[in-house]
Amino acid sequence: MTLTPIDLFSSFIHLRQDGQVRAEQPVFDAEREGWQLMAFRVQTDAEVHADHWEVHSDADELVSCLTGGIRLVLRPDQPGDKEEEIKLTAGTAAIVPRGRWHRMALDAPSDILSVTLPRGSRLEKRTEA
Repeated sequence: MTLTPIDLFSSFIHLRQDGQVRAEQPVFDAEREGWQLMAFRVQTDAEVHADHWEVHSDADELVSCLTGGIRLVLRPDQPGDKEEEIKLTAGTAAIVPRGRWHRMALDAPSDILSVTLPRGSRLEKRTEA
């Protein structure tokens, strides 16, 4: 078997339940089994769907800022409560708990890495929340 480099910004890494690891087309599939590692090079809030809340019902999500700066915003559990926000700078990460609605916003153009189980993930427009 010949090893070849994988461009993490043009592939998703699928960590399958049977222990195999595969580089695949960068398509987020909310029905896929196994863990998925995704790297993104982003310039604007639109590229991190800042106008949507996201939730992963089947697993926590690791979000890491590799370069630049991002904010992870957690939706309040109760109406009227304030959003929680954590700033991530280059080389830092946070774990978003399973079932917690969240979104990202950029402080600067950034490279972001995330790892989660895509199965059961959903997006909801912020105006609908």
